[in-house]
Amino acid sequence: MTNLALQRTTMYHGAETQEQINLNWPERYVSIAAGVKLAFSGLTHIFNSPFTSILKLGAGGYLLNRGITGHCELYTKLGKTTTEPINVNIRSSFTVNKPREEVYNFWRKLDNLPLFMKHLESVEVLDEKRSHWVLKLPTNVASVSWDAEIVKDEPNEMIGWSSLPGSIIDNAGKVRFKDGIEPGSTLVDVVVSYEPPAGGVGTGIAHILNPIFKNMVDEDVRNFKQYMDIEDVTPSIVNHN
Repeated sequence: MTNLALQRTTMYHGAETQEQINLNWPERYVSIAAGVKLAFSGLTHIFNSPFTSILKLGAGGYLLNRGITGHCELYTKLGKTTTEPINVNIRSSFTVNKPREEVYNFWRKLDNLPLFMKHLESVEVLDEKRSHWVLKLPTNVASVSWDAEIVKDEPNEMIGWSSLPGSIIDNAGKVRFKDGIEPGSTLVDVVVSYEPPAGGVGTGIAHILNPIFKNMVDEDVRNFKQYMDIEDVTPSIVNHN
């Protein structure tokens, strides 16, 4: 094989290996540390507990290989083939039988959101822009919280928000309000984006979580439409000043 051909082969396999790296460095460090600990424990107790020690050695070897190579086959099967985070974008549009100003005012008072967003445990308004959100995970196994701020506010037109730096779940969203086809109705367009938590672990299961979160948002949308179509929202409820 000529030097040129060898060089091309090396470049090809190098690129192929690089494409298979789907763990970021913090998670690789954790895998290596855990692998070393398990392997050392397995070797130390190999004569006292042979079966358990063999399992520990196998698990430790897997974690070491995972951390050293930066490749996780499970992540690959889940669709995560790079170290880039997987951002999930969910969009829903619907029409409610209320005037645009009334719908905007109701949404702008953020602590109204848990009334129809059943996956939200609470939203506490801290000031005119900042708020504290508590999210209930599916089947109520746990809850997570973060602080967010309104980054854009166009009365009766659009509300945009984003989580503050350091939040467990990085997320952002916007909701637009337009006059509907029928007089006195409003077309609501909601876009929610989030980056799953826990680095590579979170992004690795993003393809599994996406349908769950999509179903949660779709259900909330139906709840909001029903709530606004049925409830008589008085000025005292929607006033956000």
